[in-house]
Amino acid sequence: MTQNHGRGSPVEHGFPHLGTVHRALTALFRRLSYDGIRAYDAGFPAADAEFSPDDDPHLGAQRVARATVRALRLPDARLVIGYRAMTEAATVELGPGPEYFVEVNERFLTHRRDLAAALTHEVAHVLLHRLDLRFPTTEDNEILTDTAAAYLGAGWLLLDAYREDELTHQKLGYLTPEEFGYVLAKRGDLIGEDLSTRFTSPRAYEAYVRGRALAARDHRRAPLAAASWPERLRYARDRRAGSAAPGAPYRFERHADGARVSFPCPVCRQWLRLPVGGPVRARCGLCRTVLECDT
Repeated sequence: MTQNHGRGSPVEHGFPHLGTVHRALTALFRRLSYDGIRAYDAGFPAADAEFSPDDDPHLGAQRVARATVRALRLPDARLVIGYRAMTEAATVELGPGPEYFVEVNERFLTHRRDLAAALTHEVAHVLLHRLDLRFPTTEDNEILTDTAAAYLGAGWLLLDAYREDELTHQKLGYLTPEEFGYVLAKRGDLIGEDLSTRFTSPRAYEAYVRGRALAARDHRRAPLAAASWPERLRYARDRRAGSAAPGAPYRFERHADGARVSFPCPVCRQWLRLPVGGPVRARCGLCRTVLECDT
């Protein structure tokens, strides 16, 4: 189900779901593997999302649906699209396939530019269903779905559908605009993709920039060697104490053969454990990232 915040509905901001987003990134790497994630390098071309006012509403929707299925690498899945009056932007009926019935809000009959965004979330549901990947609660599972759509190259459309001004409040999906920006920046770091010129919505671009700034901070946290000087000082103080201060992005463990520090990989968020002892190069076994650390 694609959540729809329409006119008059407040749009949530910030990073309230960040913990679930991190778990989702790790789950995607564990289920798909590094090579499986890299198979999605191409992303969703903007041209494939175009749905002209001159297009037949059903034939045009089917064409956009095929492009969405193609972008998320489900060539043997077929979407059957229908319109109806509803609160949500879209819903999908999950089953064995290969046909999946999707109902979309009838407002897309006239507001066509965001149909591909709504379908992206639903196709991501189909993908996760096929992968048998889910989280226990409905809300967390929707966050996982948005994260998968964004990290696998199609979810930039969901962020670009975000528009907010004095008259309009529109956002699709369950992540906040800034969280979409964060996940998209994480993808960009992995594959070298820059979405700065892709957004047609100025507010979407602003949210992307805020999310990108937070994603960049993940690579500057102790015990990574690129950590800022204040971070290094705090880490050194905690290391001497043998315990992490509240809110620290690491934790210490004492073992018979010496202390260990654990911290999340800045790419896949899997927790890594290294001996405490100085400069060291580590390689994440899940996403293959090589990290320069100073433990």
